Amino acid sequence: MANLNTPPLKPFIVGLGGSLRPNSATEKAVRLTLQAAQQTGAETLFIGGPELELPMYDYGKAGGLPAAQHLIAQLRRADGVILASPGYHGSMSGLMKNAVDYIEEMSKDPSPYLHGRAVGCIATAGGWQGGATTLAAMRDVVHALRGWPTPLGVVINTAEPAFDEEDNCTNPRTHDQLICLGQQVAELAWSRNRARADAAILKFPDPTQQLLAVWLTYPFDEEREPQ
Repeated sequence: MANLNTPPLKPFIVGLGGSLRPNSATEKAVRLTLQAAQQTGAETLFIGGPELELPMYDYGKAGGLPAAQHLIAQLRRADGVILASPGYHGSMSGLMKNAVDYIEEMSKDPSPYLHGRAVGCIATAGGWQGGATTLAAMRDVVHALRGWPTPLGVVINTAEPAFDEEDNCTNPRTHDQLICLGQQVAELAWSRNRARADAAILKFPDPTQQLLAVWLTYPFDEEREPQ
């Protein structure tokens, strides 16, 4: 009989976002959201603006770009993703949209694009209108990439400062929304891994086979451990 107490693997959550300006409000928002995900027990990684400064995407040519290879490798590992972008003229910044276009390199993966992954979206802008249209555009992109946008998406109006010089979120409502977003991404990732582990072990009666099945269900990663 299958042992459904076999633990799932710890989720890996990748946060992408920011701008080329150091310590932007967008970057601070992603880091706070990842902290909330990490507090659930998830492993997290932040890939910020300078690391996303890639050549304009051209299909099949990412192989010679170490930064692009790193981005794609981490997204392949990811069980959940957080995307954050400043609003540029009512939509995502060119920096972020170009980085997201590199996900096309995952189009022929067993789980293509962002298939099955929870994706939280954060938009920052100097006004509510620009932030709202940017958030809507981001959620449309996530749908196109077969990801699952979280129920909550966050808009931050930078005309009303949300962070202090020490990176603390000074707006209680914004703080609570970012924490909730990180928790939603992590909780959905934990649920996904639990379901995948259960589906794998139901096929095998022997506990050793069950553990092996759990490991083989996930992308190979020596650092990941069942929790």
